[in-house]
Amino acid sequence: MHWLFLLMAIGCLFMALRTTSMPLMILLLLASLGLFVAWIMGRHARRLGETSRDPSMMIDPAELRRLRELAEARRAATPPPTEPPAP
Repeated sequence: MHWLFLLMAIGCLFMALRTTSMPLMILLLLASLGLFVAWIMGRHARRLGETSRDPSMMIDPAELRRLRELAEARRAATPPPTEPPAP
């Protein structure tokens, strides 16, 4: 419901433009700025939440150990070149 911050920020901005009192205008502009920042942070948090990984898709320790052993076996199977090729 971060969009409510946006609606309130626009409302504060509109009221700040319509008021004749300078202290009230400054207060409303500051409130509008704060609500815009809250809206941006809420939107950003929601986007990050949508793109986060599913914990069930993470690799468990046994699978990680198996993958490491497989990588070590591949490294041991292919010996490194002894010297660079001649130009």
